[in-house]
Amino acid sequence: MDYKHIKERVKIRAKEQERLFFSLIKWILLSSVTGAIIGTIASGFAKCITWVTAFRIGHPMVILGLPIGGLLIVGMYQLLREEKNAGTNLMIHSVRSGEEIPLRITPLILISTVITHFFGGSSGREGAALQFGGSVGAYIADVLKLNEDDKKILILASMSAAFSALFGTPMAAALFPMEVISIGVMYYAALVPCVFASFMAQRIAVFFSIRTIQIPYPVTDVPEFYSSASLKMLLLAVACALAGSMFCIALHYTEKIYKKYIENRYLRVATGGVAVIVLTALVGNQDYLGLGTEMIHSSFDVPLGLQVFLLKMLFTCITLCAGFKGGEIVPSLFIGATLGSAMSVLIGLPVDICAACGMVGVFCAVTNSPISSLLIAFELFGFDGMPYFCSVVAISYVLSGYYSLYSAQKIVYSKVTPKFIDRKTN
Repeated sequence: MDYKHIKERVKIRAKEQERLFFSLIKWILLSSVTGAIIGTIASGFAKCITWVTAFRIGHPMVILGLPIGGLLIVGMYQLLREEKNAGTNLMIHSVRSGEEIPLRITPLILISTVITHFFGGSSGREGAALQFGGSVGAYIADVLKLNEDDKKILILASMSAAFSALFGTPMAAALFPMEVISIGVMYYAALVPCVFASFMAQRIAVFFSIRTIQIPYPVTDVPEFYSSASLKMLLLAVACALAGSMFCIALHYTEKIYKKYIENRYLRVATGGVAVIVLTALVGNQDYLGLGTEMIHSSFDVPLGLQVFLLKMLFTCITLCAGFKGGEIVPSLFIGATLGSAMSVLIGLPVDICAACGMVGVFCAVTNSPISSLLIAFELFGFDGMPYFCSVVAISYVLSGYYSLYSAQKIVYSKVTPKFIDRKTN
């Protein structure tokens, strides 16, 4: 036997294990500290959103200032020379190609999202979380002089932390940034940093009473899966795929129409604000403004009308495409929950399981992230409806085609064949 050769191989493997060990320690410490920082920022941001939402609900006439709020947002972005306003797409580009993320994005997106919610724009907040999380992560990486690969990993971990703190789903938050960048490829090199940053941020959010560790929407009325109920649920899965695709198409075309007919950014955002005010007056209530949390809760208790998810889609497209800030994720959850709630009457299944499946089905359709969608279902609704969540997510993922909320997202592998396609989303 060649003992010298064996000895050399042992030394090489020992050095590899040593490098892996020190890399693990490095990322545990760095991602935990980063998660704590971002969790603290996110907690303050969440408190601001809660306060301005409560103020708006208590003072409904505040919505009349929405055009003015829009002008302030556009003015801030132009003042700080962020006129391109790439949003979450910038985070995706940064991870894939190393595009720079300026730190000024953090105060911009946080303040502009608070302004949007204060005046009643129909928007989310997790989109803002991904943006400011990535921005802070990029800044920390620059301060520590990390190399380009480590910087990309820290950006992913920071996005996980922000998503986890605001949304309260640390498992899904840990995987979502790794999954959403390139569909069909998971960035497993970021697994440890994303996990530790996500759970640290959630712990900080719980400490500041932003989140709890309780399941927010427990689903208890779950019919037997191996029955006609599973076939009925297939109809809801198809509806989720169609609704998700429709939402993506509506967002992209509304933005194109705005830019084509109203080139001036100030006029565009003011016009959008006026349109939201007029629509609110026509509807006769403010259920479609802001996050719409109350409507989401209601969708689990009583069946809602089919017009509800369509109206939310309309309000959100007008708001975001005009230039207001926040994000599309919570609106997509609103659309899914209310769609499922409405369809519970049509397919004859319990309203809570339909609302839950609708929520994760539409989320999967617009993000192309089936694993994250499943984890969100488990963390939001518990495991009782697991077979339904799995089947709805799987069908919605395939039937939603290549549409996405994010134009920078790439479909690396086909959804129906084991084939490398590397194409852009629609």
